[in-house]
Order: sequence, then C-alpha cells, then structure tokens
Amino acid sequence: MSVFQTYLELGFLHICTPRAADHLTFLLALCAPYVLADWRRVLALVTSFTVGHSLTLALATLGLVAFNPAVIEALIPLTIMVTALVNLRGANQMLAPRAPVLAAVPNALALGFGLVHGLGFSNYLRALLGANSRPIRELFAFNVGVEAGQVLVVVAILLVGAGLLRGLRVARRDWLLTTSGAALGIAAVLLLQQLWP
Repeated sequence: MSVFQTYLELGFLHICTPRAADHLTFLLALCAPYVLADWRRVLALVTSFTVGHSLTLALATLGLVAFNPAVIEALIPLTIMVTALVNLRGANQMLAPRAPVLAAVPNALALGFGLVHGLGFSNYLRALLGANSRPIRELFAFNVGVEAGQVLVVVAILLVGAGLLRGLRVARRDWLLTTSGAALGIAAVLLLQQLWP
C-alpha cells in the first residue's frame, strides 16, 4: 500500500470510528435541522466546516501555529453544545423563512467550529507522523480521507432522518429536538471527561 493510500485510510477511519464520537456528534448536530431536500444548505454547511478544519489542520500539522491540545479537546465538545443549543432554540422557528443575514449564521458557526476541529485532527495526525517535518503528501491524503468519511456520515444522517420522517411519520421538530438533545448530552459527557479525566 502506498503512503498516500495509508494516510487516506487513516483519515477516513479517524472519522468513521466510535473513537471519533466528538466529531460524529458535531456532524449530527450540524445536520439535525435539515432534510434531504435541503441538500444545498447542508452542502454549504459542510463546505464551511471543511474550509475551517482544512486550514487549521494544515497550519498545525506543518507547525505554523501552536496551541494547547488540552484546551482544544475541551473546546470541541463546546462547539457541539453551542450547535445543539442553537438548534433547540430555533426548533419553533425552523419552518419560518429566514432573513439573509440570519441564514448565514449556521455557515459562520460551521466555519469557526471547523477551525477548532482541525486543530483536534492535527493532534492525531502529528502523533502518526512523528518527526516528519514536511508531510505535504500525508497531510493531503489524510484530509481527503477525513472528507470522504465526513461525507459518508452526513449522507447516513440525512438518510436515517428521511427514513424516520417519511417512513415512520416522525415530526420534523421532534427529530430536531431528539437529535440535538442527544448531541447536547453526549457533548456534556465528553466535556466532563476532558475536564475531569
């Protein structure tokens, strides 16, 4: 297996594993307000998140920014909690049309929170790379793997949501409240684990 394939697989598995509960939960909270028909909005959100985490993943892995890993690991659950709380607060207005400025808020949050998650990804990647000082190929392959895993997770969330909403006639508001509440609870546990290991 080539170096590119190895890091591609590592990036994919870094997302598609129970050990990635923090990132998986964030994606759940990010996608919770949307259904399959909203795929353009979801694409914009995921792109915003991707831009953010790709930037900090590259900068941190190449040693161009320094940060405290413990602080980042605590901030990641906070990004989930904020996203879930925004969802819960907007549950009653979810079907109402939004002003253009307000419609951009989720994208701005996804971009900002992507910056935090990218630093979290870099912790793992730098541990894998060891002393490799210019891991451009490995960094690119890992990021592509992360994106592939992320797309798979987002599609799965939207399909499960569609199955419940259409097949079982679950109300869209109930889906949003349940998934966001679950994300909030998981994030609270993850935060407590970081603060009191």
